[in-house]
Amino acid sequence: VQLQASGGGLVQSGGSANLSCVYSGTVFKINTMAWYRQTPGNERELIAGISLSGRTTYGNSVKGRFTISRDNAKDTVYLQMSSLKPEDTANYYCNLAVLGPDYDYWGKGTLVTVSS
Repeated sequence: VQLQASGGGLVQSGGSANLSCVYSGTVFKINTMAWYRQTPGNERELIAGISLSGRTTYGNSVKGRFTISRDNAKDTVYLQMSSLKPEDTANYYCNLAVLGPDYDYWGKGTLVTVSS
């Protein structure tokens, strides 16, 4: 299973950006798809997650500004980011969590830089 994220880049503070992540390969029992982010010296932080049924969860730092969605037919998860702040600058990773046995797949990450 491979995850390919795209959409990162340089954005001005207050602007918007969209990330997408498509997975390929055979997956039998998907639990959730999610986006994490990480900055140097810090742990990876959960930004947003979405279940197979569409239930979403968000980290406090992005609630109200970011929206996660998924297209099961396209095996893709999206992250719409708005009102971006310099502190949103990070490498963003998509995650696919499967069940039976439980396992996490990770994409390579895409860098989002928010300039002040």
